[in-house]
Amino acid sequence: MSTPSAGTLAKLTPVLTKRWLSPDAWRLDVYERLDGYAALRKALAVHPDDLIALIKDSGLRGRGGAGFPTGLKWGFIPQNDGKPHYLVVNADEGEPGTCKDLPLMSHDPHSLVEGVIIASYAIRANRAYIYIRGEAVQAARRLRHAVAEAYKAGYLGKNILGTGYDLDLVVHSGAGAYICGEETALLDSLEGFRGQPRLRPPFPATHGLYASPTVVNNVGTIASVPYIVLGGAAWWKTMGTEKSSGPMIYSLSGRVKNPGQYECSMGITLRELIELAGGMQDGHQLRFWTPGGSSTPLLTGDHIDTAMDFESVAAAGSILGTTAVQLFSDQDCPVYATYRWLEFYHHESCGKCTPCREGNYWMVRVYRRILSGEGTLEDLDTLLDTAANILGRSFCGLGDGATSPVTSSLQYFKQDYLDYIEGRKAPKLSAHALAGAH
Repeated sequence: MSTPSAGTLAKLTPVLTKRWLSPDAWRLDVYERLDGYAALRKALAVHPDDLIALIKDSGLRGRGGAGFPTGLKWGFIPQNDGKPHYLVVNADEGEPGTCKDLPLMSHDPHSLVEGVIIASYAIRANRAYIYIRGEAVQAARRLRHAVAEAYKAGYLGKNILGTGYDLDLVVHSGAGAYICGEETALLDSLEGFRGQPRLRPPFPATHGLYASPTVVNNVGTIASVPYIVLGGAAWWKTMGTEKSSGPMIYSLSGRVKNPGQYECSMGITLRELIELAGGMQDGHQLRFWTPGGSSTPLLTGDHIDTAMDFESVAAAGSILGTTAVQLFSDQDCPVYATYRWLEFYHHESCGKCTPCREGNYWMVRVYRRILSGEGTLEDLDTLLDTAANILGRSFCGLGDGATSPVTSSLQYFKQDYLDYIEGRKAPKLSAHALAGAH
């Protein structure tokens, strides 16, 4: 196993994960001994507008995939409008390869609870929700226990810490639908309806939960807030890059020796991340990878020195997304990987809009034909044409995300497709699979 260099180690920043290895860190008494709820006391002593300004100054951007400036999103909430305001935490972590929010909620749930209280105070919300994926039973159990402890200690409920501020927090378990990771589908599900994306505008900032002003933020975004309040915007910006500030949790999976969560300053390169993970598995060379889950365009081994921040990944032709770094080697097939991802998107499409519902259905069948040795050159044009008709024409980002592995794999690995079509590569799927394509 390779040993990380001094330069790589210098980029390790145990901020969001600093309590993860502390025994019983999920308990309130342990959390309080490790700076827990100190940020809340500091936050409640200042004006809500000052908190929004602090988050703006820090440059914190959403950790859920889009990377939208958090302070700007909070600032969109209209004030003195006579309506209730809501904070909703998107904990419906379902992007293939993404697994950073679940350990955070399991090992350090109070950091999320504290962030929720501070953010709710900043946007003048008196009710907040954490919408968690239904399969995340352990994380939901830890969260509910943390919420109960917070109520008992006076951090939630009426007159929090004697300041006159009231907040109720509800942990809501969804039913495991990937589409509910899309913020408006999540809001519909939370209201008791079928989880499907809404047409926008109007946007959640003015017409969100129960048609009231709502902020929807990812777990990692909200859990970052207490650290910024305690350390300040200038300290937060000492980590990361000018436009991608702070630390980030990267989820490494695939052909590395030590897959897992790696927290580093944004801007660390993929090469350095692989180094931290012990290098590639023996006998494997990096061939392609995803920077932020399967809905981000594939990059190749030639992009190994790409800095893992919003701007650098975009410049390389992809999206940082949820920092779900899936690593594939020269022993993996990009055509088959794309087919498996498309099966997921086809299965998880809510069916509301035609491009996503029909496009993914047919692209899966084209892939089955190619991988069964029955593909034609026209199939490649069909895939690109279908992807072009999905991109930008769907109700939400699920359709757009589904096209990413298709177009990027054809861009970089067209020869692999041709090898299946022209018979140089043995079929990956059986005739039984091909039967499902008709």
